[in-house]
This record gives sequence, structure tokens and C-alpha cells, in this order.
Amino acid sequence: MERVICLAIGYVFGIFQTAYIYGRMNGIDIREHGSGNAGTTNALRVLGKKAGLIVFLGDVLKTVLAVLAVRLLFGRSHGDMLPLLGLYAAGGAILGHNFPVQLGFKGGKGIACTAGLIATLGPVVTVLEAATFLLVVGTTRYVSLGSIIVVIELVADLVVLGQMGHYGMSQAHLIEFYLVCAALSAMAVYRHRANIGRLLNGTENKIFSGKPKQ
Repeated sequence: MERVICLAIGYVFGIFQTAYIYGRMNGIDIREHGSGNAGTTNALRVLGKKAGLIVFLGDVLKTVLAVLAVRLLFGRSHGDMLPLLGLYAAGGAILGHNFPVQLGFKGGKGIACTAGLIATLGPVVTVLEAATFLLVVGTTRYVSLGSIIVVIELVADLVVLGQMGHYGMSQAHLIEFYLVCAALSAMAVYRHRANIGRLLNGTENKIFSGKPKQ
């Protein structure tokens, strides 16, 4: 039951659609412009750097707040599995971001929310994933490629750190931890399936390269 509660808490935080709200404040529906995605990269391309930064921070924050809420709620009663419950909360936030009920389930791809998840997993994971993302995007200028590589790497990093005792959970909880993370990673990759196709045929948009391809 606590897992369902954590997912629900995360979903409520996740449906706060930063890109959509910011777009409406500027007189547009962000989903009708650029790539049609209600996320950081499209906000950056359509509305500029300031918008991209605000949307990114908003989506990171809502995920972090969902995890903190769960930690406050279950910290004393479920301390032996708190990282796992936090992951469920972050997963709920990602689901709410990707499939917001109030917007007809048409949202973003969850990468900024995943960045919020990563921030709650500790400094080691945060540094590893941030370094990977900056390296890939800095050398290729493909945000999508950096995002895909990061979500895949995240699973591997959590397995290594978890088996080293970094999260202090039982093996059963750790395995569930890995599986939930793998499911979130798979969803992120699937949400980028169109980007993957464009990467393979050389038509993917590069950051700061002008008008995005549809």
C-alpha cells in the first residue's frame, strides 16, 4: 500500500506542468509549437534560454519535493526501505509529468524530472550522471542522446552502488529498487523513440541549431 501512496503523491506533484504553465503565461500552448513536447528542451527552443532554465528547475523541483514529502511521511515507519519509496515517488512524478490527466495525458518525456530523481539519490550519482550528460551533449550537441545515455547509465550506477551497500537496504528491496529504476529508464528511452529514429538517420535537432524539425 505504501508504494501506491508514494506513486500517488509523486503523480500529484508531477502534473504541475511547468512548460505548459510558462507557455500559457506567454500566450502559447507549448505543445503546439516546436517538437510539441511539454518539456525543457522544447521550451528552450521555442521560448528561449530563460524559459528553458525555469522549466528545467521547476520540473526538477517538483520531483525533489515529491521525494521529500515521502521521506517525511515514511521516514520513521519505513526507514529500511526509504530509498525505494523515494524512487516510487519520483516515478509517480515522472508519470504525472509525462501523462498529466488535466492535459489529456499529453506531457513531456520526463528527463528533467529524472534529473530531480538523480539529485535525491546522493552526490555520487548526481556527479556521475551530470558529467555524462554534459560530456555527451557538449561533444555532440544532441540533448536527446545525452538523455538516453544518462537514463541507461543510471541503472548500472545504482546496481553498483547498491551492491556496495550505499543505500542500506535488504537485497530484496535492492532488487525491487533496480527493477523500478530499469522500468523508468525503459519508459524514458521509449518516449525518445522518435529521437532515436532521427539520430539514426542524421536528422535529429542539435541544441541551439535553430528551428526544430517536426
